[in-house]
Amino acid sequence: MKMHSQRGLTLLGVLVTGVLAAFVLVVGFRTVPVVNEYFAIKRILGVLADEADKGASLIELRRGFDRRGQIDDIHSVSGTDLNIDKSGPRTVVEVEYTRKVPLLANVSLSIDLNPSSASR
Repeated sequence: MKMHSQRGLTLLGVLVTGVLAAFVLVVGFRTVPVVNEYFAIKRILGVLADEADKGASLIELRRGFDRRGQIDDIHSVSGTDLNIDKSGPRTVVEVEYTRKVPLLANVSLSIDLNPSSASR
């Protein structure tokens, strides 16, 4: 009779795999609101760039961002943070900001974001 080696995970392997999976899920769930806000900001910047190309002033663009930001529940950025460049053929509206996402206890994730209307 031949002996076959057994295959599978040991108890330690299952525990390590479970801890890693739990960590990935926590990071994923905590970053979903940041990603949603990023895409909302990017969408608003595209709309503002189109309005600027049609002749809207800088003050109107900043106020427009604040109004749309209230609707989309944006708290990381305000209209005063926008960088608006009307020097080229198309207006470019962008903003640079950092979001800090608390993960566990005193461990947090810092995410640098730079949405722009240039990639519309």
